[in-house]
Amino acid sequence: MKEAVAKKEDLSKNARILIVDDQEANVRLLEGILKRAAGYHALRSTTDPREVMSLYVEFQPDLILLDLHMPHVDGFGVMDQLKEIVPEDVFLPILVLTADVTPEAKQRALASGAKDFLAKPFDPTEVLLRIKNLLETRTLHLELRAQLSDAHLEVIDRLAIAAEYRDDETGEHIKRVGQTSALVARALKLPPEQVLLIRRAATLHDVGKIGIPEHILLKPGRLTPDEFNVMKSHTTIGAKILSGGQFPLLQMAEVIALTHHERWDGSGYPRGLKGEAIPLLGRIVAVADVFDILTHPRPYKKAWLAEEAIAELQRAAGTQFDPSVVEVFLGLHEDTLAPTVLKLRLPIGASRSREKDQAPSPPVTKEGDGNAADRKRH
Repeated sequence: MKEAVAKKEDLSKNARILIVDDQEANVRLLEGILKRAAGYHALRSTTDPREVMSLYVEFQPDLILLDLHMPHVDGFGVMDQLKEIVPEDVFLPILVLTADVTPEAKQRALASGAKDFLAKPFDPTEVLLRIKNLLETRTLHLELRAQLSDAHLEVIDRLAIAAEYRDDETGEHIKRVGQTSALVARALKLPPEQVLLIRRAATLHDVGKIGIPEHILLKPGRLTPDEFNVMKSHTTIGAKILSGGQFPLLQMAEVIALTHHERWDGSGYPRGLKGEAIPLLGRIVAVADVFDILTHPRPYKKAWLAEEAIAELQRAAGTQFDPSVVEVFLGLHEDTLAPTVLKLRLPIGASRSREKDQAPSPPVTKEGDGNAADRKRH
């Protein structure tokens, strides 16, 4: 209990507070109170309300102290502008400090997004108490969001495992595809937040297999044309399951589920997209997915050696796969994390403890004929 209290106090003292008042004297007074009387040090201030938007983006304040009546943009205008850039699910406390004590001003301020209202001249003790209460509320809100985020990620992980359970009880395939996709995304210089998202989202690439009958999913032989058409529907099924998501992770997963079987030459499915019309996310996961499928056993195929799978990716670059993604993928052996995921540092001819009779069948380019890189049974 004491640890929890101390943690909240630390979070409050480290809070970022933005002061907005056109009077320099008011700004200096508030800074003095916050620093000397309460120990807040992460402070930013401005006397020009036109700077608030850029300061918010740069500083990401936990609390804003806002005057109402200012030149250029009044406090009401500032709160209206903030609504355009602050996500709806973010609790950003705004404490209005103003000499306008009319009921209309107070009601309008609270209706505009202010969480509390104090009249000038204010009592320093009351200001600090109001700030403390607002920051505690924000801390609780952030903790709740973190808990919901953890729960959200756990549900996603379990959904991915459920989709993969019938033909990969360990769930390792989806983990490897997620890790490999993230490595490729990082090598392609995608933003770090996108790399983190794709690591999770890629695990849901085959969530639509939930809707594929087991006698097709686990069939040890070649699929008939009708069976292959059913198998192909897992892309649209997966996209439908994930559609309408409000979170970037689910939105990214929907794109991946729908497009990871599109082909660079336009002969893929479900929409026959070609070249860069295929979302980059789908192009990345396509390579990561096929490599992992080729190098691990499935009910319908034995595992290929790593160098054989690499040769297949090279063969299919420019037809099935985006050549630039394949090139980046093949360069992952230079990545310090890649050997753990891909085991690409094996010398050519290394057996990886497999028997000689586990060599792959010759590549077949006709869809549904059994070529693992084209069909992959999913």
